[in-house]
Amino acid sequence: MAALLVFLVFLIAIALSIPIGTSMVLGSISPILLMQKGGSIAQVLNNTFSGANSTPILAVPLFILGGVIMAEGGISKKLFNFFAYFVGRFPGGIPCAVIITCLFYGAISGSGPATTAAVGSMCIPFMVSLGYDKKWSAGLVAVAGGLGVIIPPSIPFVLYSLATGVSTGDLFLGGVLPGILIGVFMMAYAVFYCLKNGEDKALIKERMSELKSRGLWPLFKESFWALLCPIVVLGGIYAGFVTPTEAAVISVVYALIVSLFIYKSITVKQLLPMFCSAVKTYGGLAFVLAFATAFGRVLSLTKATSAVTSFITTNFHSGWTVLTVLVIIFLLLGMVMDTGPAIIILAPVLLPAVQELGVNPVHFGVILVCCLSIGLATPPFGLDLFVSGNLAEEPPMSVAKKAVPFIIAFLLALLLITYIPWFSTVLL
Repeated sequence: MAALLVFLVFLIAIALSIPIGTSMVLGSISPILLMQKGGSIAQVLNNTFSGANSTPILAVPLFILGGVIMAEGGISKKLFNFFAYFVGRFPGGIPCAVIITCLFYGAISGSGPATTAAVGSMCIPFMVSLGYDKKWSAGLVAVAGGLGVIIPPSIPFVLYSLATGVSTGDLFLGGVLPGILIGVFMMAYAVFYCLKNGEDKALIKERMSELKSRGLWPLFKESFWALLCPIVVLGGIYAGFVTPTEAAVISVVYALIVSLFIYKSITVKQLLPMFCSAVKTYGGLAFVLAFATAFGRVLSLTKATSAVTSFITTNFHSGWTVLTVLVIIFLLLGMVMDTGPAIIILAPVLLPAVQELGVNPVHFGVILVCCLSIGLATPPFGLDLFVSGNLAEEPPMSVAKKAVPFIIAFLLALLLITYIPWFSTVLL
């Protein structure tokens, strides 16, 4: 009964549009105040402070800051030019170059909205100038931007690791092939669309000739430091030289060096607004992370996790069956709930149950993040839709209509990722 009260109060608070952090506090203290169960107020406060006083949690704001600096440093343009050099002349090559840029930029920013903003601000006007439909271009970037939370380093994977104790490095490895697979499915649709609807081949050829005239070596030299970033950050983690938190520090330092001294695309005076932007982005999430520890502790004391595990294992006898149900739930939640809070709340409650049914914790984390990343491009609250719509100066809902085929391609890849664990576990 106490466990039910925690969830009931939390859901009612969410329905009343109370901030998620505050809703978690209300849910945490409700059994204490009304039923004298779930510990004490003092324990809730102690757990809140212990949740915030964590070294691994520093990786989140640092990856956000590194992404902000890279975005302002114009890294996305250099990446796009490099990839467009190779694929731009083929049918659907320009949209494919945009998707590849989102994939690669995701390995720099770790954030869906950051990837959408950085790539979209440059690619949407460029695609429109080549004759592509503006809303279609915005829809493409909105969905492809979601790859930023799947390709490592991924902020949602860091949050999943914090919530469950699963290795961050393993999660990063688990996200590589699923992210690439989703990108391939999206590129397949982009090529089909361009073959069916046609492209302005003369204009594309003219632009690609201008790019080719610059030569591969100058383009590579210009893009080298941007291409090197994921290798520096992820290579240190996988080689065992640094922890994910230390890698986040390296990403910030690397972004500063490249943007300030190599590309010289930003100045020292511009750093303070970037720091402010990163703090604003992380500020709300920081409270949720702190309160999540207290919320999770109360759920443990009220045996809510055990109750959920018992319910799932009693009613579902196959990992595939429960994953099918959970994927549907995650997709629906992704439409109305931000990725970070959803992971913090759902992961520790559901992971014990799916593990008992034989689901690998890394595989489950990849599925959860993939499902929620689709929510970034789905109405009514898909953040990437609003970012992309603003960049294209189009209503988010009109962009959403053009994004539907890309979302379907994403879902087809998600089916393979869900039912073939190999994609998530082969690199572990």
